[in-house]
Amino acid sequence: MNLGAFSISLAVKDIGVSKEFYQKLGFVEFGGDQTQNWLIMKNGDHIIGLFQGMFDKNMMTFNPGWDQNASTLEEFTDVRALQKELKSQGLELTSEADDESTGPASFMLFDPDGNPILVDQHV
Repeated sequence: MNLGAFSISLAVKDIGVSKEFYQKLGFVEFGGDQTQNWLIMKNGDHIIGLFQGMFDKNMMTFNPGWDQNASTLEEFTDVRALQKELKSQGLELTSEADDESTGPASFMLFDPDGNPILVDQHV
């Protein structure tokens, strides 16, 4: 099962302070909008999202259809197919993509320890 590009989405208290900290670790701004309280930062193939006031916990994020540079892949498993497969394995989803839709969509689940996992397709 290919879930697409991986990143960690961090719930931060002060996006400016967090941005400065991660820059010191070699991360550079890759996307987002700090005035809207979210940034995507990258160091090599490592991606972190900084999100102030958008969610309560850090979460793992997978992006079907994207590589680690946010470039669209020619072939990938659609988020709805991934959702169907996971549900068939008995996993409970906390939010779901509309099975009748196409294009961008997402679903969410929690691992056994309560860590949130977002599968978020942008294409």
